[in-house]
Amino acid sequence: MEQKKIPIGYEDFKKFKEENLYLVDKTLMIQELLDTGAQTTLLTRPRRFGKTLNLSMLRRFFEDERTPAGEKIDNQYLFDGLAIMEAGEKYLAHMGQYPVINLSLKSAKQVSYQLAYGELKKRIKEEYKRHQYVLKTDVLSGEERGNYEELMSGSQDDQLYLDAIRFLSECLYKYHGKEAVILIDEYDVPLENAYFSGFYDEMIGFIRSLFESALKTNPYLKLGVVTGCLRISKESIFTGLNNLEIHSIISQNYSRCFGFTEAEVKTMLQYYDLEDRYEEAKSWYDGYLFGNTEIYNPWSILYYAKSVQSGNQIATRPYWSNTSGNDIVKSMIEDADDITREELEILMDGGTIEKPVHEEITYGDIHASRDNLWNFLFFTGYLKMKSQRIENRDIYIEMAIPNEEIAAIYERSVKEWFDRKIEDLDKNPLIKALEAGDCQAAENFISEQLMDTISYFDYAESYYHGFLSGLLKNNGRYVVLSNRESGNGRPDLILKEKKFMGKAIIIELKAAASFAEMEEKCEEALWQIEKQDYAAPLSADGYRPILKYGIALYKKGCMMKLEK
Repeated sequence: MEQKKIPIGYEDFKKFKEENLYLVDKTLMIQELLDTGAQTTLLTRPRRFGKTLNLSMLRRFFEDERTPAGEKIDNQYLFDGLAIMEAGEKYLAHMGQYPVINLSLKSAKQVSYQLAYGELKKRIKEEYKRHQYVLKTDVLSGEERGNYEELMSGSQDDQLYLDAIRFLSECLYKYHGKEAVILIDEYDVPLENAYFSGFYDEMIGFIRSLFESALKTNPYLKLGVVTGCLRISKESIFTGLNNLEIHSIISQNYSRCFGFTEAEVKTMLQYYDLEDRYEEAKSWYDGYLFGNTEIYNPWSILYYAKSVQSGNQIATRPYWSNTSGNDIVKSMIEDADDITREELEILMDGGTIEKPVHEEITYGDIHASRDNLWNFLFFTGYLKMKSQRIENRDIYIEMAIPNEEIAAIYERSVKEWFDRKIEDLDKNPLIKALEAGDCQAAENFISEQLMDTISYFDYAESYYHGFLSGLLKNNGRYVVLSNRESGNGRPDLILKEKKFMGKAIIIELKAAASFAEMEEKCEEALWQIEKQDYAAPLSADGYRPILKYGIALYKKGCMMKLEK
């Protein structure tokens, strides 16, 4: 049997059968949805965790699908061999029984309200076209037919769009004689875009009207499923929607339906003969906890498996993070106060922080408090839950960075922030102190910058090396060489004055385990400079004088010694 292809970017459930793609079976989500009995369900998960594919699966299962001419399409074969087919007649009785309205809002990312609103109108128009078979009969009145045709042709009458989903469900009821299943994917994308683009109030007004008419006061609704990354405040968008059941990543419900479980990852890697790469995949892409279920990032796992299968020796990449600008992490770092910096350092060192969880927020509230920003990072996949507890009616979440992939995002964001920060820094006081042999002035300058930055790698020597290299580069007068061959080894940093027979500065740094060890580490660094004869090539090239510094760093403090 031909090996199934790894599905990269596929979101239509039907394609998996048609194109022989590897499918991780999530069809028992159908059983859970029917068992809960909720008329409308909001499911929030991070981006790229399978929300669109799962809604496509629900559509193919529930829909009494028709061609434009009204001929019935049988989709039962798509579920052959999948778990839902063994769940019992109680669930299979719903297969192919209902009209389905399937609307994705994920493409509404335009820079103005008119453009974003126009994009949503296009998606509504497409769904009306998909169900145009209702016009083949006389079930609609003349006015209804006229409104339907206007919406199908992209009407300019904005009033028609305010309840376009509800009206379509009414038309479908008149044709099928059954209420509609309404599926809305990535409902918060236009709201996030509108918030950051400056037209939030306009967009939320339209979305609220669209949703209320479709999901609150709609007698033609069988059940509704809405997905997104955030649970937008009920007061903001789901006002009065008493039939709404909400399940976020802290809920036990649907915890296995989005992302891959450990067993699913192992099964897939085994299918492609990649069992030996499991530990690497786990360290990079595992780490999420949905309810009590350990979850892997599905987007990254698929890309990783594809990369290994293609023969790439190094397959660990930040695949998920590359699908976004990661602006929220950058915003957190840019605006961090002293307390937030300390918390970021704890997280980047592999530790945890505890925060009260706010499941109902609006985009307008994100920057209202630090807790809201931490919650945003948590619900959008940049932090994971380690544990949760309740105190005085409030839920507190112990949060951590999930895995190597997400840690790389924080590290890269901190580096970019630091690089921007020191671009405008006057480095002359540090250069003058080094030239003059003024260790105390140089120590104070470096310690002051350490206090004002965010550390990672638990103050490892590699962190300090990157920090000091960044601090010294682009100083105007010296070329900075990092870990270049010199003498019998590699000095950490060499500064060479940009002139013939100019000065040279050799810096060897050591990370100390305690304050008491700092002086000893300075001496060790100076001894290494002499033992490895780092100065020999510089002397041969005519540099003079050659200053030699041993630097010890401990947490956010610096100690220096000059070789006399």
